[in-house]
Amino acid sequence: MGLIQLLFRDPLSFVLLIIPLMYSIIIHELAHGWVAYKMGDPTAKWLGRLSLDPRKHIDPFGAIALLIFGFGWAKPVPVNFLNLRDQRKGLIFVSAAGIVANMALAFIAFLIMRLTDQLDTGPFQTLLYFMARVNIMLAAFNLIPIPPLDGSKIIMGFLPGRYQYSLERLEPFGMFIILGLLYLGVLNPVIAVFQYAIISLIQLFIP
Repeated sequence: MGLIQLLFRDPLSFVLLIIPLMYSIIIHELAHGWVAYKMGDPTAKWLGRLSLDPRKHIDPFGAIALLIFGFGWAKPVPVNFLNLRDQRKGLIFVSAAGIVANMALAFIAFLIMRLTDQLDTGPFQTLLYFMARVNIMLAAFNLIPIPPLDGSKIIMGFLPGRYQYSLERLEPFGMFIILGLLYLGVLNPVIAVFQYAIISLIQLFIP
């Protein structure tokens, strides 16, 4: 369901969802750039992408798709992997950074919910719930090992060069493949497994 439908049906839920969704996507991208910067690539910093300012990250087409279809994206943070001190480790760590950031946000949201569950916080609890669910979904989705998603780049970091090249060749067509598989429902069980794994990991620390 697109967010436009939610806006007209339930404006409060729209606001409570759009805020965590927007900043979860932004923090996901920012994490890529920050880890790349720490590992030797200043490209994202030079371009002003190490910022929480939505104007630095919003992709117009991704925003429109999000509103209409409920599936969207931000502008990818540019990373020059040739600048990284260790390119193989850099590929793994930079690619995993966004997923880890989303898992951390979900953990924080669940922790605050647990600490405040005896309080009458109303919409704040709803906001935290949306924050947790959105970030679990983003982390699970990005774990899918199809280029250009982060899961594929994490795998590339462990593969020999010729296999990396084979995966890289899929990248121009990757989003079409992903959208097609989503439409057919093929990816739903994969995403569900990743979500279950993430929730199980969080529950180790917040039983």
